[in-house]
Amino acid sequence: MNSLQLSTNWYYLTIYKNLCRFVGGKAQDNYIAQMLMKNRKLGLCCCVALLVFSSCKSLKNAGSADHSNSAPAKQGKKSGNVQFIDGIAVTPGTIVTSKHSSNGDIPGNKKVIYAPPDDVNSTHFNIETADWLQLKYAIVLDASIEKLTNVDLLKIIDHWWGTRYALGGSTENGIDCSAFSLTVERDVYGKSVPRTAQEQYDQTQRVEENDLREGDLVFFHTSGRKISHVGVYLLNNKFVHASTSGGVMVSDLNDTYWRPRYRGAGRIGKL
Repeated sequence: MNSLQLSTNWYYLTIYKNLCRFVGGKAQDNYIAQMLMKNRKLGLCCCVALLVFSSCKSLKNAGSADHSNSAPAKQGKKSGNVQFIDGIAVTPGTIVTSKHSSNGDIPGNKKVIYAPPDDVNSTHFNIETADWLQLKYAIVLDASIEKLTNVDLLKIIDHWWGTRYALGGSTENGIDCSAFSLTVERDVYGKSVPRTAQEQYDQTQRVEENDLREGDLVFFHTSGRKISHVGVYLLNNKFVHASTSGGVMVSDLNDTYWRPRYRGAGRIGKL
């Protein structure tokens, strides 16, 4: 018997032993082993049978595996009970931003949406009838529309707005600061003032800055003479003037250029 036949016989014998072990038997009868070695077809069938039984056993083990992890997770119960906070009152259309009462129609807790500034007189002003100039210059002057009651003044400002500066000029082609202040005082307030900024300063009554009113003149020292520039005060620290750099425009007294050059204010008689 050559080496190949020995290996084949040993292979069949191994299959037989495994098959007997699988079904619980013992390989005590060498007669069955000899039959397997003589009949190779029979040995092959045994091999296939061993594979089939092994597969069935694996499936059985898989089917009996622990399925504890595959159980659906229980939904957690909501902790705590629903509670209501005292002191909350909500009216439809209002927004609650805290646990305090909202700004609805709750007695003693009405919130004022808008109120005119304290220095605006109660004139029963109706914003729906406001002139478009009032709307425009409320933005320019950073003021409420209720303050801008002098529409004639706004018309003069708007008429001259952007007119270029011209030293000694007094027309729409070019105007200087004192000619512009003279025009405003004459056409809006019916007041007569001298032609130059220095003369206007000399012939007006001094006014403290915290007492400034619309129509007062504000004076500056920009170059040369003691008083070299003048403008007309409006409100909210704003004044209108003919600037050498931008022509007729509105500026702020607290501007970094005008603040250190400010020399005082004057009032023409009784405005």
